[in-house]
This record gives sequence, C-alpha cells and structure tokens, in this order.
Amino acid sequence: MDRPSLSLGIEEEYLIVDRAERDLVAEPDGAFFEECRAALGEQVSAEFLRCQIEVGTRPCETVAQAVAELRALRATIAECARNHGYAAIAASTHPFARWRDQHHTPKRRYDEIWSDIGAPASRMMICGMHMHVGVEDPDLRIDLMNQITYFLPHLLALSTSSPFWQGQDTRLACYRLTVMDALPRTGLPDTLASDAEYRALVAHLVETGCIEDGTRIWWDIRPSARFPTLEQRVTDVCPRLEDVAALAALFQGLVAFLFRLRRANQRWRIYPPTLILENRWRAQRHGAEARLIDHGRRRPADLEALVEELIELVGPDTEDLGCREELSGLRRIAMEGTSATRQRQVYAGRREAGSDHEAALRAVVDALIEEFSGA
Repeated sequence: MDRPSLSLGIEEEYLIVDRAERDLVAEPDGAFFEECRAALGEQVSAEFLRCQIEVGTRPCETVAQAVAELRALRATIAECARNHGYAAIAASTHPFARWRDQHHTPKRRYDEIWSDIGAPASRMMICGMHMHVGVEDPDLRIDLMNQITYFLPHLLALSTSSPFWQGQDTRLACYRLTVMDALPRTGLPDTLASDAEYRALVAHLVETGCIEDGTRIWWDIRPSARFPTLEQRVTDVCPRLEDVAALAALFQGLVAFLFRLRRANQRWRIYPPTLILENRWRAQRHGAEARLIDHGRRRPADLEALVEELIELVGPDTEDLGCREELSGLRRIAMEGTSATRQRQVYAGRREAGSDHEAALRAVVDALIEEFSGA
C-alpha cells in the first residue's frame, strides 16, 4: 500500500471580545465579518455563535507551512478586529462571558441545530481546534482512526485552554468538553471494521431522520465528511502558535507512525472505550498535570514521561515529515503547562496584587489577547 499524502490542515475557532469591556461581542458589526471575508475569502467563516469566527489553512505539506499560514490568518483577524474596537482570543472558553447573552448565527444549519438540540446547543459558547491529516484510502482512514483513538487523551491534555466558565474556575483544565459532551454523537468514535461499515452507519442515521449528513457526527476523531482526511477534534484551541505546532507535529507523526506499523504487519492495540475515557477524563480534569494511565503497563504516568515516550515513538516519522523540531515543543508544554495553567496564574497573580474577582478575570482576557496578537 502506498503511503498516504499525510497533508496537514488546521481549523481554529476564535472568540471576539470588546476591547473596552473584555466581554464577548454578542452582536459584532456585520462590517467586521465582511472585512475578514474580503481579506481571507473562503479561509474564514462565521461559526455557530455570532461572537465566534473560524479560520482554516489550505492543505499543507509540513507543520511549518500550516503554522505560517495560521500566523497570517490570525494577524488578519486581529487587524480587522482592531478596526472595529474588538480583539480576538484563541481560547476554548471565555473567562466570564454568559452564554445566555449570546445569539446563534442565522444560518439554516445552525438554525436546525438550535432547534433540534435545545438547551445544550444554547450553551455552545466554546471553541475548538481541528486538525486534518490526508489519508486518501477510505479503509485506511478507518483503520488508523481505530488505533489513534488511544492517543486522543494525550492530545487533549497538552492543549487545554478552558478552565473558566461564566466567571468561575471550574477546577477542570478543559471545560469545553463538558459542554460538547451534552450534544449527541460526540465523544469517542465507534470501532469500525471498514469504510463500508462507517458509511452504513451514516446512511442508517440519515435514513431514519437523525442527521442530515456525516458532518453531524461530532466524534473526537472522524473521517472528514468533506475531505479525504482523518480529522481530530478533541483539542482545545491554543493561544500560542508554538503549542499548535507541537500538537500538529504529534498528530501528523502519529498517523505516519501507525501507517508504518501497518506496513510492517503490526498495529496498535485497541483498548475498551472505558479505559480510553478514563484517560480522557484525567486529561480534561488536570490538563498538563494529568497522570494518564499507561494501559500497556497498567500504571499511571506523568505527562512529562509520556511525552518522552511519544517523542521516541514518532520521532523517526516526524524527522521524515520535517517536523521533529516542532515535536520537541511537547516537552515545554508538559513542563510549563498549557493555557489553562497560564490563565490560572494570571488570575492568581492579580488577586494577590489586590485586584477583585472581576478585574482579575479581565486581566486573563488581556493576557489571551496579547498571546493572540503576538502570534
């Protein structure tokens, strides 16, 4: 079997905040979106809530190319936002905004989601980061999806950026998944035998009126319904592009590594969903401080140790893909923490300096704006 292209595409969702109040802009000026579209064309789109905006790279050969494109996309969004008194942040939740104050984008697809799902959809004040890796063979996509599910908690733990929700510290590193998991057809994918079985599953849901098409399956990882790619959706969006680069190198490297195993007539063991979900919860709760279970050895391990194992595991593949240097950024994340860590540090520092709760939360937004603008 020929090696898949392993092309890389990254989609990021951002929150639009008012520069003066630091709260979400519930009703952004239509001219803001028009300016973004004029500058970026099809690479920018509205998201489920009006306070959100989404960008996506073109298919790229390397992590460096994808991140360079993201840097340019972020710079354009930041400039357009400044022109209207706004700013953008790349965090999966806003520190203090209220979901009841937000409005969904008037679009048929979003109208249907709002109507079909009810209250859980109303709380979708969250942003994600989706990564696509090109795997052109449909059956290979399913086979690799089954195996790579094991590593989704590791990706999540290294990306967490949603510790606050409506002005409260949730004590989770990733509150986003708490909101997302209230929707149907989310979480871990089914273990499937082939692309034909996956298509039969989608057809069953369509024929029975459950979904319109495969885009309504919101698993943590899925065969993309639009592109010949394997799409991971478990990660929070990261304020720092160097973190995005490290995670992209890991995901692209894992796909390449698992294909290398297959070509050698080997494969990664498939574990029961309950065991993977245990690690997913640990990553969601603790982020970079999580002790994930090494299910092969049946013991917990610090993320720093697991990162070293991951780098050793996929190192040869990332060397071949040209992203070995970006992969090494995982060590920094595991040692220093994720955005969730930094957000709590900013909040605690402001409180210790005498700021009240509200002012400390606004300082968190300021820090997120600075990280986005410094991308």
